[in-house]
Amino acid sequence: MNQMSFGELFLSSQGRAPRLPSLVAAALLLTFGALYEVVPSTLHWITGWFVYPALFYPGVCVLSKRLHDRGRSGWWSALILLAIVACWPHPEGFLDFVFFLVLIWAVVELAILPGEQGANRYGVNPLGPLAPA
Repeated sequence: MNQMSFGELFLSSQGRAPRLPSLVAAALLLTFGALYEVVPSTLHWITGWFVYPALFYPGVCVLSKRLHDRGRSGWWSALILLAIVACWPHPEGFLDFVFFLVLIWAVVELAILPGEQGANRYGVNPLGPLAPA
């Protein structure tokens, strides 16, 4: 089995990542973002220029690797991140409802369904080769 470091998971959009490390990484990013939002600060308008890109880039990398594991293009991560931004902290209108549906699709696609077995165009299976049948 090919082990991936968290640095590689957070900082590279190349290759594939299995479910568990991807879910842990996504949970860490979402938790950090939520904690940043609840800390009262009059400087959010300044610090946000540093904090949000520091969350956005690793978010793209984590989502891209997981999408690659499902055989999907990493560009779908743009739609998922747009949906997160649009719905944060809660959906309020019809367009937000549509983005909420995108998030439901993303949860099913990336958190519930397994990655493609064997190699795909994005690399070898991160869980290792298939066992003989």
